[in-house]
Amino acid sequence: MKSAKGDAHRKSSRKPYNERTDLEKLQSQWTKLSGLHGRDEPSAAIVRCATAAEIAANYAVRTEWGKKTQFDAAIIDQFLRWANGLPLKVERLFVPVFFATPRTSPTARALISSAGKINTVRNAVVHQGSFSNKGEAEAVIAEAKTFINMIVGLSIDGFDIDAQAASVRAAPPAEGTPE
Repeated sequence: MKSAKGDAHRKSSRKPYNERTDLEKLQSQWTKLSGLHGRDEPSAAIVRCATAAEIAANYAVRTEWGKKTQFDAAIIDQFLRWANGLPLKVERLFVPVFFATPRTSPTARALISSAGKINTVRNAVVHQGSFSNKGEAEAVIAEAKTFINMIVGLSIDGFDIDAQAASVRAAPPAEGTPE
């Protein structure tokens, strides 16, 4: 796909979106979210941050189910489709597999609560046509950042989505990839 003249400032992707890992998709969503928020498009930024949070949940589910079950990737993907939406993925797929005592774990309760908050605002924008303001977007983005860092951080020590996205933006293009 060729860039329009107005997109000349953008680097071309290293690989098509559908061929990226969950973490690469997460970083792409977070980068896009930052641009939308910077251009004062709060409703679109909310949808992007909710998408990023759901991709982070997908990563966490795939990682933990890959370690703790004998299900192959295709079956895990089926479970992810079945548990449609961020709250269900966290409550039904991630928390029961990761935490020995989910009801008493402060981290499990925090993940469930955070997923619900993010999803409530996202659903208001997507399903009810609500328009959001900058302050509401900033609150949801902060919640999503905390959620993403927490759920991915359970698998990757010290994970920080801002640092990850910044390192990808600063990386030189792959050999043979036009700038």
